[in-house]
Amino acid sequence: MADTLQQELFEWLRIPSISTGGGDPADLERAAEWAAQKVRDAGGEAELVRVGDGNPLVVGELRSADEDAPTVIIYGHYDVQGADPVDLWHSPPFEPEIRDGRIFARGAADDKGNFLPLLHAACALAEAGELPVHVRVVIEGEEEAGGESIAAWLAADERGADAAIVYDSGMVGPDLPAITVGLRGVVLLTFDVRAAARDLHSGMFGGSALNSLHALHAALANVLPGPDGRVRDELRVGIAPIADAERESWKALPSGDEGLAQAGARPAYPGAGAEYVERNGSDTAVDVNQIVAGDARTVIPAVSRATVSIRLAPGQDPDAMGAELLRLLREGLPDGAELEVVSSHSAQPALFPVDTPAIQLAGQALERACGVAPAFTRSGGSIPIVADFGAKGIPTIVTGFVLPDDPFHAPNESFSLRGLELGEASARELLIGLADLKSA
Repeated sequence: MADTLQQELFEWLRIPSISTGGGDPADLERAAEWAAQKVRDAGGEAELVRVGDGNPLVVGELRSADEDAPTVIIYGHYDVQGADPVDLWHSPPFEPEIRDGRIFARGAADDKGNFLPLLHAACALAEAGELPVHVRVVIEGEEEAGGESIAAWLAADERGADAAIVYDSGMVGPDLPAITVGLRGVVLLTFDVRAAARDLHSGMFGGSALNSLHALHAALANVLPGPDGRVRDELRVGIAPIADAERESWKALPSGDEGLAQAGARPAYPGAGAEYVERNGSDTAVDVNQIVAGDARTVIPAVSRATVSIRLAPGQDPDAMGAELLRLLREGLPDGAELEVVSSHSAQPALFPVDTPAIQLAGQALERACGVAPAFTRSGGSIPIVADFGAKGIPTIVTGFVLPDDPFHAPNESFSLRGLELGEASARELLIGLADLKSA
């Protein structure tokens, strides 16, 4: 079984399904059709679905012999990042190669190698006539490019499911699997601050004319965290409490100080490492991501541009927090300065309580497969489809077998053979275990 899975993965990895620019749309369709055909070969139905001019979605189904069985959606994405700079790869990015127990190729970890064991297990159970749940297969081709086809498809879907499994996450360490029960949302705001009709000479007008960079700094100062790292209360409204079972599982996680050091980061304030796990999964963060203004000449810039993001904790409302962010920025501007929004983007946070039946069954399934109970973690990032599942009332099991030091979007992306093995074993146990949702 493992050899077949590895062979299939190599076939899929050889298709350069790049969605981030520079890819061939024909390769994206070929990668989608490859996955659809796998479902058909297992006796299921699958088709390529396009929403507008987006990349094709793979939408299919594998039916259980038990018509009354629960329905489970499995989700992944077949699109990948580009391979540049290619000269930093030790082997061709779309010619998978095994070295030191790892598969090297673009997409090996994100997300073909991570997701395929889940699809493979569902197909194997269906072929053997042993599939205990109805499996709806949804694989998108725009995850890396921020496309909206999957969101539009899900919004229009009326069937729903009793649970969803998303293999697009990772393990805490080589011997500790994880289920991500919480994800932060995001508000991303790009805006201009104007302080004059045109750039001015600092010798002639410095000290008398309003400087857009100075005005921008004043606005930013009104929303940035304080010396203790705390975001002001107006931007923390709605944060959901943390369950005791979650806090208990965090004791098995690596220390925040180690995580910051491994990433080459420096603590933002004294004690940041000790608070890292809770802060980055369960609290609000505000960051300035970019400032563009002026040049090296002695000018007073008329316009300055900034991009600011808020990472929203589970329970927070992106619309309300986005409006509050904008209000506070405008409040911080000096008289005479004007703020104009250039663009904005938001994504909902998500939270699935640990005592949700699907999450409990998933924890038991991963323990059977891996020999150790998984940690219940929260991610500081966002996976919009997970929040969309939550909004539809579908409890979602977010897991996967990528390791913390696996390079995702960088040259020499890789995925361990052990991760492939654990992924398949866990997928099988998950699908079998979720059959108990029928009586839950």
